Amino acid sequence: MSKTLQIDIVSDVMCPWCIIGYRQLSKALDATGTEHEIQWHPFELNPQMPPEGQNTREHIAEKYGSTPEQSEQSRQQMTALAADLGFDFEWTEHSRMHNTFNTHQLLHWANTQGRMHDLKMALFTAHFTDQRNLSDNAVLADVAAEIGLDRAEAVAVLDDQRFANDVRGAEQFWQQQGISGVPAVVFNRKHLVTGAQGVENYTSILTQLAEMDA
Repeated sequence: MSKTLQIDIVSDVMCPWCIIGYRQLSKALDATGTEHEIQWHPFELNPQMPPEGQNTREHIAEKYGSTPEQSEQSRQQMTALAADLGFDFEWTEHSRMHNTFNTHQLLHWANTQGRMHDLKMALFTAHFTDQRNLSDNAVLADVAAEIGLDRAEAVAVLDDQRFANDVRGAEQFWQQQGISGVPAVVFNRKHLVTGAQGVENYTSILTQLAEMDA
């Protein structure tokens, strides 16, 4: 009997490489028939981001010093990679980055209902494909309701910030493990892989892990 592979993924729904990396890993998991359990963990790319967010192009230019041409080239590269994996990036001139502290609290709540993975996927789509405003708690509650979670409860969770300390604690835990960028994937709590590795590399990693456990 094969062991179930424990996969911890530290990520932020603002991170395009996080959804690309997940889709690559998912393909590799399917290709290798790997029994697995995925647990998502919070990371804020921009913890100082103001509530209203910031235009994505402006943000990238400020944070990384990218020219508009470099930014556009990067977008085209990511869009093509994602399209091959069945995910649709629909950037516009008005695309925005958002503060995700409340997003992570909502994901923590969804986890108590066994729906964290579903909500995570829905939030990636809401942000990158549908260009919805994840700075808006009403939008976050709508996304939760669209996958069948209780909208009123989602609103209450965001209003009273009941999971704020849990999220802060989880963020600090992963930072203390040396995680400073995402996606960060940890296999069986001991093998760390950072960045979107590509389907072939993930397949090779999974094969090696299976051999180690054989």
